[in-house]
Amino acid sequence: MNESINFNLLTAEIFLLSAICIIMVVDLFQRDKERKLTFTLTQLCLITLMAIAIGDLNIVRQVAFYEHWVVDQLAVILKLSIYILTCIALLYARSFISHRNLMRGEYYLLTLFSVLGMMVMVSANSFLLVYLGLELLSLSLYAMVALQRDSKLASESAVKYFVMGGLASGFLLYGISLIYGDTGSIIIAKVAQYYATNQVELIGQFGLVFIVIGIAFKFGAVPFHMWLPDIYHGSPSSITAYIASVPKIAAFGMAIRMLVEAMNDLNAEWTHMLIILALLSIILGNVIAVVQSNLKRLLAYSAIAHIGYFLLGFVPGTTAAYSAAMFYIIVYALMTLAGFGMLIFMSTDEKEYQQVTDLQGLGRYYPWYGYMFAVVMISMAGIPPFIGFWPKLEIFRQLIISGFITEAIVAIAFSIVGLYYYLKVIKEIFFTDVVESPAISSSRSLKIAISINCLLLIVFGLMPDSIYQYCISAFNVLS
Repeated sequence: MNESINFNLLTAEIFLLSAICIIMVVDLFQRDKERKLTFTLTQLCLITLMAIAIGDLNIVRQVAFYEHWVVDQLAVILKLSIYILTCIALLYARSFISHRNLMRGEYYLLTLFSVLGMMVMVSANSFLLVYLGLELLSLSLYAMVALQRDSKLASESAVKYFVMGGLASGFLLYGISLIYGDTGSIIIAKVAQYYATNQVELIGQFGLVFIVIGIAFKFGAVPFHMWLPDIYHGSPSSITAYIASVPKIAAFGMAIRMLVEAMNDLNAEWTHMLIILALLSIILGNVIAVVQSNLKRLLAYSAIAHIGYFLLGFVPGTTAAYSAAMFYIIVYALMTLAGFGMLIFMSTDEKEYQQVTDLQGLGRYYPWYGYMFAVVMISMAGIPPFIGFWPKLEIFRQLIISGFITEAIVAIAFSIVGLYYYLKVIKEIFFTDVVESPAISSSRSLKIAISINCLLLIVFGLMPDSIYQYCISAFNVLS
């Protein structure tokens, strides 16, 4: 193990922190209410980070800073996904926040701080750094939800998010302290080495339970999902789009580091817990989504169901299954961003469209965008040839190969249930008579971003290996 202080492994993080400081000072002297320079610098920062990540795609695993920090293909690919999706999310947010009391430099700065927290989470090689990255991410998101000060719903959502997020962090921290008490270390490799040669004690089992609960809270898995629909509904749509997509990728990295790398020898214990969480999420998420009339809540319960499918990727305990889970979470984030992007697109200065019935007439008066929304819904439903079909198929295949037939059958059955509410949205778009045209955003950049995001669902659906091969290579080191 390399214990040297190697700052080369922190190039992206140092650059981002420096950029945040510069953007903060620049924003302080701006008189432009639209913050065009702040937005431009933020996007340039993310594009530079993408270039750094692309240059590191074939990096050999390196550990430094006394084994607290790791840079490997898993970290690099997850970071690249975070940068790309954050860049798209800010394109969506640009026109939305300019017409509301949200156009402040803090919006972009908090977004960049949350990206820094996610970068720390996916490169952490110790429980301490995982927790620090998680807290930096969480505190940034709490503040973002509360940015719309004149909205009681947003303020209420921010308080709920803060309370439930604090509870989840408490569970996670307590679990980490118990694992430390059992193993005497917070370094992931040393914890793994301890459990490879020693039997887990009762204190370690309790620690594992609390860690799984903390991770389930962060994902919004049943029965720790109660915060998610309220936060999605109450937050401004641009912030919901970001919260619902990008942090899920970082949470996946956290789960891999804490469960697979640190406690792989306790696989039998945490697998049983994840099966229960996954099946409950799939069943409850799909069933409750059927009766939702509010689009944000429909997408929230849909997200709970998707998290269930994703968690099933951890159950077989093989590198192929983990690759499928990684494939799923990246594709899910892309689809969710497109789904909430369409909600932003349907928001004007006067009204923010949120009901399913508000979509009536979209297919008739704006057929291109109606088709784009239909592509998002069909992809989320997992219908070929769209990208949403392939990761779900791969997870089902890995379950069947590993002998988890019952779990696969339940997941497939409730995927069919999920078809109903996705097709219900498409019905409102194309097959409901309407007298007047729905209002849509006039922003050209938003129209381009929506079209590109939705077309990517089709392109990647025709070439799924373009993403999946990177997910497989990320786990070669674990083989």
